[in-house]
Amino acid sequence: MDCEEISNGILQETRRGIIVLCVLSQLKTPKYGYNLSAELTEYGLNIEFNTLYPLLRRLNEQGLLESWWDTSEKKPKKYYCITEFGKEVFQCSVSKWKRMMADVNRVLEVDDYD
Repeated sequence: MDCEEISNGILQETRRGIIVLCVLSQLKTPKYGYNLSAELTEYGLNIEFNTLYPLLRRLNEQGLLESWWDTSEKKPKKYYCITEFGKEVFQCSVSKWKRMMADVNRVLEVDDYD
């Protein structure tokens, strides 16, 4: 294994939890999967559909999102929106994330190898 491969693995583990926060942050208004993916890509977060849709289903099952089908157009679309419980979890998680990032940044400043 080389440095690049190991580094990519470390960052991918970190990215998994961050994606949940980013998805919740974008569902204050109803969106369907493709639309949500496009918005996140605009921010530089490319999420493959085989990652996004299982995540949306899991968040829905946990009660963090609500979903419904819109069949008024030619192609039905499943919309997702954050629930009140999801908002609580999101706000709590973001608060903890910010504290953790501040701690991590302090540690990384001390352990600078350059």
